[in-house]
Amino acid sequence: MEYGYSMDKVWIKYENNTMKSDRVCIFPKDVQRITGRSERYGRLLLHQIRKHLDKQPHQFITAEEFSEFTGINLQTVKDYLKD
Repeated sequence: MEYGYSMDKVWIKYENNTMKSDRVCIFPKDVQRITGRSERYGRLLLHQIRKHLDKQPHQFITAEEFSEFTGINLQTVKDYLKD
């Protein structure tokens, strides 16, 4: 069994088959792609979400939290994370 990861995809290789897992965390670049705004805006928005949810600066924002805060459909957010 072999494990690997990159910023875009997480994969687990079982002999000849590869199983992909969707990301659950949102990064500023994802916010940029979803909203069409700048990456700086993405950092600001994630900061606002962390403050709203009373999270520490090192804690991640999930797709569900982002979707709930912004009002963007969760499936739409997940579709952007697959690419």
